[in-house]
Amino acid sequence: MEGYRVIAADDAKAGQIVAVDGDLLIVERGHLRKSRHAIPVAFAHVDDGEQVVRLSITKELLEDSPAVEEDELDREAVALHYGLAGGHDDPETEGYGEVTPDDPAWSSEHQAARDGVEPATQHRARMREGETADAGAHGRQIIPPDPHEGP
Repeated sequence: MEGYRVIAADDAKAGQIVAVDGDLLIVERGHLRKSRHAIPVAFAHVDDGEQVVRLSITKELLEDSPAVEEDELDREAVALHYGLAGGHDDPETEGYGEVTPDDPAWSSEHQAARDGVEPATQHRARMREGETADAGAHGRQIIPPDPHEGP
């Protein structure tokens, strides 16, 4: 694949492949001021017949990626740039501190119970059984007339 021309998604010439490093392609751009950038193979589609690699990203996104300096490749920075970086398995604060009453970690059901509001599941169950004052035949809610409308 080395020597293949690289064409970006916006049909711009983006350089040529100078190396393959695992799941990354190293693209060299420019004639006088050459620069090298890495791109994940996931964004490249190889056409061996034309000796071309077509990218599913724009030339601008490739140009903005971390440069490969003197064959020093920062895989984490490249993955982060292209949105392929892994996240944390667990939050760093797990098990530390106290949960306060206004903590956003409360579920809506917990907050409703705390505020004295009947959970929706219980309300629907009572409506099906016909136990609520605002339920009509077959558990359907009775909509009162609009007090703003005339008789």
